[in-house]
Amino acid sequence: MSLYTEKQLRLIEAELKRLQLWQDQPPSAEAMADPTPFACESMTFEQWLQFIFLPKMGEIIAVNGALPSQIALAPMAEHVWQGRGEMRVLITIINQLDEHLSGSK
Repeated sequence: MSLYTEKQLRLIEAELKRLQLWQDQPPSAEAMADPTPFACESMTFEQWLQFIFLPKMGEIIAVNGALPSQIALAPMAEHVWQGRGEMRVLITIINQLDEHLSGSK
């Protein structure tokens, strides 16, 4: 299961870079500690993906940990990037990851 997950995570990273949303500098320590869902009060969704979600998923995979089985990132992505056609590929990749981890596909 993790090979597909790793592939999807690499695709998310690649698409963030292609869209020029990848950042060299992480958000502040305070932003990184934001307890709200997706750290939405202190960072953008793309920052959350880059600095919280991707590293955490990488850590889980590295230690052969249990991947989340109920995940729903695509609705948030669709909400945040609503009306932005250039984000469609990224939303699709995120949706595929959701479906895979949730056992829908």
